Amino acid sequence: MHLPQNLRDSLKKPLGVLIRDSDTTKENILKNIPADSFVITVGDATTEKLIKYGIIPSLQIVDGLEKRSKRELPSSSAKTTFSCDNPPAQITQESIDVIKKALKEPPARIKVIGEEDLLVLPVCVYAPENSVVLYGQPNEGLVIVEINSETRNKAESIMNSMKMM
Repeated sequence: MHLPQNLRDSLKKPLGVLIRDSDTTKENILKNIPADSFVITVGDATTEKLIKYGIIPSLQIVDGLEKRSKRELPSSSAKTTFSCDNPPAQITQESIDVIKKALKEPPARIKVIGEEDLLVLPVCVYAPENSVVLYGQPNEGLVIVEINSETRNKAESIMNSMKMM
């Protein structure tokens, strides 16, 4: 699936609660994560930040890039590491399949060859009920999305609007 130009602006609006960069503290993050949540991070900086705060993701999705510049992968305590190809502005079927598999084997890491940004969408669709997804909103802050039927439906609707390759 490829992201058409007309959907790009709608994705600039956070899917959940936005914590501004200046307010991103362990306390503010934990206030938005219910106890016993299945925590999923999408993005290297987001994953690194949570690990630094002692919050270990059940699933982390990283690509070794930050704002399109190469960087070292965050440290990981994942039992299992998966990888998939996912070109920029796309969601591949391979990525969806790997996400489904990794969700069943926590703590896990998915190393994306390409770009992981849009993988927030299938994660929101396939994550277990008690999940919280965290991802970075460029130049703004950290977005925390509690998975419920509303967020699932919104993510699925966006994916259904994407063009098949």
